[in-house]
Amino acid sequence: MSHIAIDARIINSSTGRYVERLIHYLEKIDQVNTYTILVPAKDKDFYTPSNPNFSIQTIDFGNYSFAEQTSFLKYLNTLKPDLVHFCMPQQPVLYNGKHVTTFHDLTLLNTYNSDKNWLVFHAKQIVGRFVFHRVLSTSSRVLVPTWNVKREVEAFHKGVEDKVVVTYEAADKLQAGKVTPYESPYEKFLLYVGQQSDYKNIKRLGDAHQKLLEKHPDLGLVLVGRINKSAQMTKDYFEKKEYKNIHFTGFVEDDQRDWLFENCAAYVFPSLMEGFGLPPLEAMQYDAPVVSSNTSCMPEVLGNAAEYFTPTDVGSMARAIDRVLTDEDLRATLIENGKIQREKYSWRKMAQETLGQYKIALQEK
Repeated sequence: MSHIAIDARIINSSTGRYVERLIHYLEKIDQVNTYTILVPAKDKDFYTPSNPNFSIQTIDFGNYSFAEQTSFLKYLNTLKPDLVHFCMPQQPVLYNGKHVTTFHDLTLLNTYNSDKNWLVFHAKQIVGRFVFHRVLSTSSRVLVPTWNVKREVEAFHKGVEDKVVVTYEAADKLQAGKVTPYESPYEKFLLYVGQQSDYKNIKRLGDAHQKLLEKHPDLGLVLVGRINKSAQMTKDYFEKKEYKNIHFTGFVEDDQRDWLFENCAAYVFPSLMEGFGLPPLEAMQYDAPVVSSNTSCMPEVLGNAAEYFTPTDVGSMARAIDRVLTDEDLRATLIENGKIQREKYSWRKMAQETLGQYKIALQEK
């Protein structure tokens, strides 16, 4: 029996789905080891363990903070787990205990989000580059969600090929069939769900949608997600351009989001870079035809279940969406391929593979 600590500080964030599903299935498949799940105080009730070997402890150390490097380090040295799983690269760089780390992507190093303070963001990139190199050196195992990220990590830090392991993520229907209609302003609409940072490429999606209105004048574009600074900047861009038929929902409950998945004419994913790209796979759970960028990990994850476009080419995006809107045979093929593609991924399998990497790390001297 070993004591494993999981740094789940991101459990209630956009990447937190990975952490929540990991813990959920580890509870089911591991009846031997004991686990301490570390979450912020605000999220102490976000996840309630059902396995008596799992317990929740609250910690409040911000990512890339001084407290993360000092107080969190002291906390872990006092806790003395046999293994720590850091679910993000952000961690105390001087921690010498045995640990594994998940790298979801290298987006921090490869992009700039204009909703952030330029100086602060670039300072964080400099710190992040140092932290990433250090973490890749000290981690016993490095978990990544796709082969695309594995290649990026290995190019960034030479000599880690043998310990970087792909554990695919997955998607499932959280509401198990329970959906609540959302009062969409449009009968026929394109859908995007998620953040609207610059690399998500939402402004070009809006540009492509406006081109489509020439042929599909009643077509709407529904953007689901909180109206934070980046979303507001996108909204301001569309309003300045006097774009039509674009609706920002703000935050919506999962059952309304799932109704939107079920009723959209197509789910569009224009992102310039991703680690895994979960939303289009989630859209496939609701039989939505998917139109996606052809870059980063997307062809790897979506296979032949998406119609692809070049994300920097608005015309390419508009043409791909138009094909899905007008070609019924293509739509039917994408939906059927989506049913097959979504079954290739399993959160339970991801947890089993992760547990296997824990065992390898624990056996290392």
